[in-house]
Formats: sequence, C-alpha cells, structure tokens
Amino acid sequence: MEFKTLIEKVKNIPYGRNSNRLDFSLVLSENKGTCSSKHAFLKDFADKNNIQNIKLYIGIFKMNEQNTAKIAPLLSENKINYIPEAHCYLKINNQPIDATTTDSFYEKIKNEIIEEIEIIPNQVSEFKVKYHKNFLKKWILETNQSHTFEEIWQIREQCITRLAE
Repeated sequence: MEFKTLIEKVKNIPYGRNSNRLDFSLVLSENKGTCSSKHAFLKDFADKNNIQNIKLYIGIFKMNEQNTAKIAPLLSENKINYIPEAHCYLKINNQPIDATTTDSFYEKIKNEIIEEIEIIPNQVSEFKVKYHKNFLKKWILETNQSHTFEEIWQIREQCITRLAE
C-alpha cells in the first residue's frame, strides 16, 4: 500500500482509545485510534518499509475553547483558560501531517504549541504520559494554578472523554 493511501485510511478510522496502548497495530483491527496510536502506527509502518523523512512528534499545546470547542464548559466551570495537552503528529519532509481525523487538528493548534519533541513509536504510551504529566506539574507551579496536579489531570481526563463523544 502506498504511504499516502495508508495515511488517508488512518484519517478515516474513528477516534477512540485502543484496548492496549502498547500495541498500535490495534488501530486497524479495532478500527479506532488516538493521535498517539494512529501516528505511532504510521511511523512504525514507514520505518519497517524504509520510507524516509517521516518523523513522529509530541507537541504540547494550549488546549482551549477556541481550538477545542467541546471542552469550553469544562474549562469555564473550573475557571481555567487552557490546559497544556499532548498531541502526536508526523512531519513528512518537515511538513506537519495530522492523521487523527479527516480534519487536521494540527491546523487548529499550530499557533498554540508550547513545546514539541521528536519521539519513536514505542514512546507514545508510558513515555508520553510521563512527559505530559511532568510538563503539567511544571506549568502548575510556573503559572500559580489554583488547582492541584490531580485536579488538573482529572479535568483533562473529563475533556478527553468529552472529545471522544
């Protein structure tokens, strides 16, 4: 299968968490995936098929009511302007490609990205979560948030649930 065709196929697979975060091949068999599993699957495919200039990234962006409208009520009721959220995407020849959904979410968040790092596919599970949590803990201190880390993480989980609906 041509890589561009595979990207289009993955874009059309519904958004949802897979039963095992460590097995991104489940994107096809379970017919669902998150930004992490979908992009790790694509990067892994590219690596195994010697497709060059494909890089996998985690970008930490300001998840707010402008770029993620469904979460506006949750942010508002918790008096939070934004929550730093981790999003995975590819760069092909340095051009961002977001196969999370048919609409590129990257286009909505590109101006809100605070930090990005290149990773390898198996880092989309434990490493990504740890990286994200450490970023949040630092952000809470630096911005004098009125919520604890546990509260912010809980609000974030509610946001993710709302997005999957």
